Amino acid sequence: MASEKTNLLDAAAVASGEALGLAARLIMEGYRVGEHRSPFHGFAIEFAQHREYATGDDVKHLDWKVLGRTDRYYIKQYEQDTNFVCHLLIDGSESMNYGSGKITKMQYAKILSACIAYIVLHQRDAIALNIFDTEIREQFTRTDNPGKIHDIMRRLSEFNATNATKLGKVMNDLAGSIKPRSIVIIISDIFDDEEAFQKNVERLRFQRSEVIVFHVLDKDELEFPFTGTVKFVGLEKAGVMQTSPAAIRKSYLKTFEEYRTRIRRICDRTGSHYVLANTSSPIGETLSEYLAFRQNHRTR
Repeated sequence: MASEKTNLLDAAAVASGEALGLAARLIMEGYRVGEHRSPFHGFAIEFAQHREYATGDDVKHLDWKVLGRTDRYYIKQYEQDTNFVCHLLIDGSESMNYGSGKITKMQYAKILSACIAYIVLHQRDAIALNIFDTEIREQFTRTDNPGKIHDIMRRLSEFNATNATKLGKVMNDLAGSIKPRSIVIIISDIFDDEEAFQKNVERLRFQRSEVIVFHVLDKDELEFPFTGTVKFVGLEKAGVMQTSPAAIRKSYLKTFEEYRTRIRRICDRTGSHYVLANTSSPIGETLSEYLAFRQNHRTR
């Protein structure tokens, strides 16, 4: 168990993630002072200091009284920061047990989750863990204590995926229990009702929460490389089918890409972030590329 917990923190992913940081793209109302400069200005924010105006500064922060007294341009700076709560929603359904390489989708999701949790806690924000199938089966209530990362890893390590999934229902339950303006990170293969998925992404966005979707898929699902005659055993009671992959490859790839495009468009239409998490790609690469994108698109 100890070695499995250690392996959940992918060193390359954590290093790249720490360097870039996971910063809230939308306005997050924190429950305590954190690391992110507040987007709010005015009465509720403590004045910190003046500094001299520099080209490019927003003139609305000029202190006109100081200008009148000294004939010099100074900018007001404020001290208060905000912090956010990041809710991890991790698919623990049986379909996540598939893996054609060294790592299953479930293992990939666990490692990715552990890395994100580590990054969020390291920058003094709060994380909440939710592992689900037809309902939330494992939950770690929100914490901003970096020392809790070991408990989070233990919860992730010990979870076994055995049931079907109801992502839409779980998203709906979560939306009804969290505060607006949170960050919700969904890590799933999204093999469920697309209409329910869309409805609840829209609900979370209506509540002004930020939604990030890591679409975890195996290389086999994306490329369908099978040859000969193959018996496909469906997970989540999907049945058994024996067929020649060559006979169905073209239609499978077309159908699967159309499905993935629909999921991505749901995210695009709602202003959510869609990230393809191919389990054949290093987790550090998937995470660092997203965080780099995030840094460059902090405001919409």
